[in-house]
Amino acid sequence: MPGLDTQLLRDRTYFVAEWVGQIVSSGGWNSRGTLCGADAALDRQDAVLDLRRRAAKIRAIFVDPDWAGQWPGSRMLRHCELAAAAEGFAWVEMGSTLTGVPLYARRSYQEQHRFSIALGNGESLPVVFMTRPLPVERGAASPDASAWPRP
Repeated sequence: MPGLDTQLLRDRTYFVAEWVGQIVSSGGWNSRGTLCGADAALDRQDAVLDLRRRAAKIRAIFVDPDWAGQWPGSRMLRHCELAAAAEGFAWVEMGSTLTGVPLYARRSYQEQHRFSIALGNGESLPVVFMTRPLPVERGAASPDASAWPRP
């Protein structure tokens, strides 16, 4: 599960925030089906989504532990949301680790359900599937909820 998703780099939708030469946050979004995971994830879905029916994915928001609870995570998340909205998406969704849930809840993300991802060492990673509408023009359709991943 942990590792790099190079599709975000190829799509130019992964960003780094620096403060006085120090990387304080990174994160991205994509218009593809993969919710979380690295290049080697078994359930990759690299097809580009229909923005009228599906939600963009917020992906891999990381914050330097020395900056946790401060501005970098919120700013990175907002940057990704604005980029997805600029592409025409009306909704975003994510698979959050438990430590990220408070940040996303403060930004109006709603928990839909929880599931676990099996790790190579026999352990599992709890994941919280969360969604949020983006500010859009009137008349934009919500994504097809039947396409949201289920446990």
